[in-house]
Amino acid sequence: MSISQLNFTPELYQYIQKNSLREPSILQELRAETAKLPAGQMQIAPEQGQFLALLIKLINAKKALEIGVFTGYSSLVVALALPADGKIIACDIDARATVIAQTFWQRAGVATKIELRIAPALTTLDELITHEAATFDFIFIDADKANYIQYYERCLKLLRTGGLIAIDNTLWHGRVADAADQEKITQIICAFNQHVYQDERVALSLIPIGDGLTLVYKK
Repeated sequence: MSISQLNFTPELYQYIQKNSLREPSILQELRAETAKLPAGQMQIAPEQGQFLALLIKLINAKKALEIGVFTGYSSLVVALALPADGKIIACDIDARATVIAQTFWQRAGVATKIELRIAPALTTLDELITHEAATFDFIFIDADKANYIQYYERCLKLLRTGGLIAIDNTLWHGRVADAADQEKITQIICAFNQHVYQDERVALSLIPIGDGLTLVYKK
């Protein structure tokens, strides 16, 4: 087996951002605000957000769902990419962090596109399945890893045929490739990756962007 890869140096990363990233100023401000928080590292990378926005446009998504909001960067990315009549339901349990999110959604002029649900995501997903199964075009999962498989299975019910799910952190800082790493979260993500890999209902690709992004297309 041959391995071909770039030497991903800080200089190369800066080059990619300089020659590819088109981050709106409102997203730059939100990223800077998030970086001040103790858990600021949970923020997705800006090039990852731009990639999500491109995917939304490619599939002409109008109805989206997000599991894991935090300060709202990815929600804002999605809302900005959606058409004027688009909608995203954003799920989280942290009412404090999402105050920042709502402030920036308002400033960006997209608050009417975003419906924030403060409740355990599994509860919200079960409620949505009752009335909105197979109606979502795009779903982004970036929340507690212990529930990834449960989120995934419910999201498949909510996703339309031909729709797309993006799941964050599926490379887990490279630890998924370390057989000696028996840390619980690492093992959970490894199990999730195998679950998706073996799922014949979907087509998939694990993209080495950010902390690993798995794309799932519902057949």
